[in-house]
Amino acid sequence: MPTEILMPALSPTMEEGTLAKWHVKEGDTVSSGDIMAEIETDKATMEFEAVDEGTIGKILVAEGTEGVKVNTAIAVLLEEGESADDIDTSTPAPEAAQAADAGNEAAPAASEAPATPAAGSTPAPQAADGTRIFASPLARRIAADKGLDLADIKGSGPHGRIIKADVEGASAAPKPAAASAPATTPAAAAPATGPAADAVMAMYDGREYEEISLNGMRKTIAARLTEAKQSIPHFYLRRDIELDALLKFRGELNKQLESRSVKLSVNDFIIKACALALQAVPDANAVWAGDRMLKLKPSDVAVAVAIEGGLFTPVLKDAEMKSLSALSAEMKDLAGRARDRKLAPHEYQGGSFAISNLGMFGIDNFDAVINPPHGAILAVGAGVKKPIVGADGELAVATVMSVTLSVDHRVIDGALGAQLLQAIKENLENPMTMLA
Repeated sequence: MPTEILMPALSPTMEEGTLAKWHVKEGDTVSSGDIMAEIETDKATMEFEAVDEGTIGKILVAEGTEGVKVNTAIAVLLEEGESADDIDTSTPAPEAAQAADAGNEAAPAASEAPATPAAGSTPAPQAADGTRIFASPLARRIAADKGLDLADIKGSGPHGRIIKADVEGASAAPKPAAASAPATTPAAAAPATGPAADAVMAMYDGREYEEISLNGMRKTIAARLTEAKQSIPHFYLRRDIELDALLKFRGELNKQLESRSVKLSVNDFIIKACALALQAVPDANAVWAGDRMLKLKPSDVAVAVAIEGGLFTPVLKDAEMKSLSALSAEMKDLAGRARDRKLAPHEYQGGSFAISNLGMFGIDNFDAVINPPHGAILAVGAGVKKPIVGADGELAVATVMSVTLSVDHRVIDGALGAQLLQAIKENLENPMTMLA
């Protein structure tokens, strides 16, 4: 019997993905190890290899299809002696995510359309002559509920777009029985938006806007950060850290490392300072695991890296053991591959502690959201010149960096968090000690 090729789970937490591109077509012969497709997860685009040899008998999910569930059949592989006639066509193709919203002003070029539409996708509404009908998502939904044919409705919105008022004022005449299929998507099959989404869309009905669908990364960020703020009891500890000694020491080191093309950043020192602080305050090097805590021995420090449409938090493992130059090189490599979405799952999962540095964007201070299961995250602001009172009571000017430690109170209590932040401060204000 033909073998179904299933949507793979490319990371431990992957539940669905986008079938970004097929590298094979129906009738192609594949062998174990051949690249068959590119799968886009919430974090990266990864290649999917064949594990068996055979012939691609049928592609069930078109490239570009979003929201394909793990273990959904995406293609059928024929073994020697089998033909396409052996494929059971009575089994419906796997249900895919809804297609892009039809309300955008510009229709895609014909060359961009998938050759084989995925089952369950929603085509853009069209008139009898095949021209596209522009209507807001809310207007399409109301029209479907009332049994209206959008082709019979004149739009009063921008560029003739059909809006909520147009369908509410139209007579609710049912569509002819002979119609082959409704031109709009029934409410039950529409993407789950909920009444809150309808209310927001109603506010802007009649205004020009672009509706942006959520990619896998944006959905995951939204879900995880909502979960974090709702389920993690955050508390915040704030300190000012004087950077002048560090900046002077960094300048001296960079002169000595110039021949090796190494240039240390302030962030490299912050990573090292946090890694050593977790060793100095080992009870704070812990994560929440549902019904217990896990106290880690190594300092695995995650660093937030902004990319287009979201962020990654690659993890520098055993950071307390590495030199500043090694941390700098590893961070540059991870950040570069993060922006290209080429990180493997093990490179951005794990760790007990994270750093989010917005100082380079001119942000003085902010509160970061903990990335579960981490026990804490350090929000780093810009170093700015400020007046200070010296140890001798005299006024002076120093470069001061404001930091905020967001702490999971289930893992770290106030006094323990204060000890951790004090250790970070001492490391950064006495940078030579980090080389000892």
